[in-house]
Amino acid sequence: MFGLIGHLTSLEHAQQVAEALGYPEYANQGLDFWCAAPPQIVDHFHVTSVTGQIIEGKYVESCFLPEMLVNRRIKAAIRKILNAMALAQKADLNITALGGFSSIIFEEFNLKENKQVRNVELEFERFTTGNTHTAYIICRQLEQVSAQLGLDLSQATVAVCGATGDIGSAVCRWLDQKTDVAELLLIARNQERLQGLQAELGRGKIMELEEALPQADIIVWVASMPKGVEINPETLKKPCLIIDGGYPKNLGTQVQHPDVYVLKGGIVEHSLDIDWKIMEIVSMDIPSRQMFACFAEGILLEFEGWHTNFSWGRNQISVPKMEQIGEASLKHGFRPLLSW
Repeated sequence: MFGLIGHLTSLEHAQQVAEALGYPEYANQGLDFWCAAPPQIVDHFHVTSVTGQIIEGKYVESCFLPEMLVNRRIKAAIRKILNAMALAQKADLNITALGGFSSIIFEEFNLKENKQVRNVELEFERFTTGNTHTAYIICRQLEQVSAQLGLDLSQATVAVCGATGDIGSAVCRWLDQKTDVAELLLIARNQERLQGLQAELGRGKIMELEEALPQADIIVWVASMPKGVEINPETLKKPCLIIDGGYPKNLGTQVQHPDVYVLKGGIVEHSLDIDWKIMEIVSMDIPSRQMFACFAEGILLEFEGWHTNFSWGRNQISVPKMEQIGEASLKHGFRPLLSW
């Protein structure tokens, strides 16, 4: 059996979902309550592969909210993720994917130093960030949608915002090794890491956001939006493809222009319906078929019996690993979301 650890997008969203799921005691509570709320297993479902294989999974709601990171509730956020992992392990889930901010918090705050959670010693091989499959899907979305729009990669400039992150650096490696993209623009806050990535790739221009975006035919956004920053679509190339790999995905509402195409990055569609409620909670267009690629990685690892932390650590994703998870993705009936 596999698991998925997730969270909701805001306090307001959490209150609405609590009411819908039958937790009225959570529905009218403020941030202090959610900081103390324990993780819950709120969904139990089955997934069928196009091969005919059927597996069983559970969804663990961590009760983490993004507001905890901006309201000096870092300790609460850390506790949320560790407690959710402990609950997944106690439920004897073979492999569990850390969705959304769960994996970011784990890496950013070095939670591998916190193996003991009350009476549970975490076995990290039971967990995966799902970032390898997410990076693979974003790259396939870029390749396929750019072709639909008539953007020739051999003449295109691609800007990667968040280039030094786990997913961003993997996307850069794929673009460098698997495509003939003409120009690669590298954007991130940490200049030392940017220079290290540039040296590894042997290419790429390090640029500031405001300078890079107007030059890009394709923008891969896999970073958090800096406070106060807005993208003016009038300054972008036309046509321009933006792949929004962040969470929550909000660039589609912020950047609106008939010649700027904003795609929800890192989303996959399954060939068969899944009997779960969780994708309705996050407002997927087709909740019985669509999901985050990081969650799909957990599903794929269970299908294949790869009960190991396939994606783990910072900037460890290689192109061969992306190809490996990509082959499993196709085998079991997943495909990148290509509509906007």
